[in-house]
Amino acid sequence: MRKLVYYIAVTLDGRIAGPGGEYDFFPAGDEEQGAAYSTWVNSLYPETVPTAYRAAAGLTDTPHRYFDTVVMGHGTYRDPLDSGITSPYAHLRQYVVSSTLEPDVDPAVTVVPGDPLALVRALKREENAGLNVWLCGGGKLAGALLPEIDELVVKHYPVVAGAGIPAFDGAFDPTVFDVAERTAFPHGVTLTRLTARR
Repeated sequence: MRKLVYYIAVTLDGRIAGPGGEYDFFPAGDEEQGAAYSTWVNSLYPETVPTAYRAAAGLTDTPHRYFDTVVMGHGTYRDPLDSGITSPYAHLRQYVVSSTLEPDVDPAVTVVPGDPLALVRALKREENAGLNVWLCGGGKLAGALLPEIDELVVKHYPVVAGAGIPAFDGAFDPTVFDVAERTAFPHGVTLTRLTARR
């Protein structure tokens, strides 16, 4: 069965964005360090680069390695939508969980107004689906989907936000994950892949 993977950048205090959804405060390091890190991460998870930036990242013809589907909350989708981009990951199947978004926002985007758990369970059961489902954000959706998250891929940045959107925003539900691998970079970022202990 395919996996639901929450691939996300977080601060030291567990925030995925600031109070207004901003994320431009995540430190990138110097130009050389930032470029080396981006190239390495993009080679592992090329599907997570938005369609508009794939050519600049040299990923135009790069085949999918890990994901073929993305699921995101309304808050995550709002940023590209406000910029006039209605299909931010046109190279993937896109689902937006929202009870307020119009269903016809873009033909390439499926708006899901109901139960996100039912959506993810159906996606995970799809036959002949060799790649995984990427949970792109946000915190409330991740909290709701915690029982179905099979892996976490967490990019920890050396910054404290102080306030903002938490990586998980839901009911108290201690869930143990095991560290599968961890890589540290010179500019202070660590990338950790964890698997759910079932």
